[in-house]
Amino acid sequence: MKKLISKMLVAALSVSMLVGCGSSQKDSVSETVSSESAISKSDGSTLRINIASEPDYLDPALTTTSDGGTLAANSFTGLFVHGKNEKVVPALCKDYKISEDGLTYTFTLKDGLKWSDNSELTAADFEYAWKRAANPKTGVQYAYLFDIFAKDSDGNINVKADGNTLTAVLINSCPYFLELCALSTFYPVPKTAVEAADPGGTNPGAWASEAGFVTNGAYTLQKWNHNESMVYVKNPNFYDAANVKVEKLEFMLSADDTATFSAYNAGNLDFIDSVPTDEISTVDSNVDFKKIDQIGTYYITFNVNADLFKGMSAENAAKMRQALSILIDRGYIIDNIAQTGQELATSFIPTGMSDGNGGEFKSDSYNYPDKESKGYFSKDFDAAEAKNKAVDLLKSIGYKFDENGKLSSETPINIEYTLNVNSGHQSIAEAIQSDWSAIGVNMTIKTEEWQTFGNDRRAGAFTVARDGWNADYSDPVNMLEMFLTSSGNNHAQFGKDPSNPSAPEWNSYDALIKQIYSTPDFAERAKLMHQAEDRLMSTWAVVPLYYYNDIYMCKTNVKGIYKTKNNHIYFMYASVDK
Repeated sequence: MKKLISKMLVAALSVSMLVGCGSSQKDSVSETVSSESAISKSDGSTLRINIASEPDYLDPALTTTSDGGTLAANSFTGLFVHGKNEKVVPALCKDYKISEDGLTYTFTLKDGLKWSDNSELTAADFEYAWKRAANPKTGVQYAYLFDIFAKDSDGNINVKADGNTLTAVLINSCPYFLELCALSTFYPVPKTAVEAADPGGTNPGAWASEAGFVTNGAYTLQKWNHNESMVYVKNPNFYDAANVKVEKLEFMLSADDTATFSAYNAGNLDFIDSVPTDEISTVDSNVDFKKIDQIGTYYITFNVNADLFKGMSAENAAKMRQALSILIDRGYIIDNIAQTGQELATSFIPTGMSDGNGGEFKSDSYNYPDKESKGYFSKDFDAAEAKNKAVDLLKSIGYKFDENGKLSSETPINIEYTLNVNSGHQSIAEAIQSDWSAIGVNMTIKTEEWQTFGNDRRAGAFTVARDGWNADYSDPVNMLEMFLTSSGNNHAQFGKDPSNPSAPEWNSYDALIKQIYSTPDFAERAKLMHQAEDRLMSTWAVVPLYYYNDIYMCKTNVKGIYKTKNNHIYFMYASVDK
């Protein structure tokens, strides 16, 4: 049945959940507009772009999507920025020093920095922005990134501005701290503008909700026709404005891959961040077509507090999820739906990620639960074997089956699978639906608009949902800390209801992540991260399918655009030949 699923006009599913950066609004669908109405012809001073539909947030602290992170990276900048070689390089930072114990960072800002409104930008703007993002009242989903900071008795992070100098004190040596300084969550924001737009403190993103807000990056937002287009213009106060050649960025806001691909072929777009699946084979040899590696995982999430597991022990609930997980034919999804050579996921943390100690986290071919098991899943999928294993697991926890190996009407399994509007996610859901039907599971598919979907995942208003995550920085803890009880990215709802007997005990996981933060021995730290991943995987609530790669198309007369493994795209050093 699954093999009859038709090829849809879908993106190559190269997107995650986070900027990290988790998730991307490239996954959502907005009202489609014609290329002519949203995008003008380029004269060499303008770059015409599609990366996604309507962005969720433009406040750099509040955005959690890949497209939001890209817009932030081109309209704001921090102490550091990701360079073309994937290394972070100084941006607003003129110099920095690290104390001998690795705990204190002292940054000196460049002279003469200004905001786009011509006001002075100082270290105080960084102190304000970092403390604002770390404050739970702001509602920043990445607030847990500041747990590596030393804090006072009131919970305030230890960061202090003095003129052009910013000092930050950590609880332990942090191998990825400079990468954090290049993340949008750590960008400065203008205190006066932020607080003027939200005097009551109830809408922290209000200051950046319309065109014209104050920025400090290469471009400022001049015009925003919601759900249609955005126009960014060069910011003369950008610290490196002399090297910004393109005067204007025009964004077509649409997640309709067919429409954006047509606009690209008609010459109305210079850059598109996705290609319809049925067109990939035709453009694969095209010089415009690019494919790059990413550090991220496409997965599905079970809500551990869902009614599906009501009355079960935590152990039996995990067995049920395990049974459903091993029924999924990941190879089929990669080969027939994703189609761009993605790597099958053998555990949650993707290959290519640093271990924080000068090596690769999985350079020893580590797989969950051990090397001999072929990893978490194997591409050598055997449907009959998978069915037998799943049936045995479910029988062991009380489920009954008929003579055909299908669930008995006495013990049915009814599941609602939630996803955001996107035909690629839909095709994957239908493939899983087919796989689960092999044992008689009744799975229905619920499709939601992007913002509703994001809110429902955060609130735990789902049973099973599609998910994805691109690492914000190349350290495994970024893939693990998102499941802290306090994390806004903890969609599985681990630890959210400690009284629920069917949910896994999670205090020990939280403690393990805190131990990772405070462990000075990097080799020991890597061992602890393997333990945390094992603990996560043993719940079977987070089910990895494949590791991301990414595709895009760019006209040959456009030079200088670069895209990082954390799915941020930098346009500020592009040039367009007429």
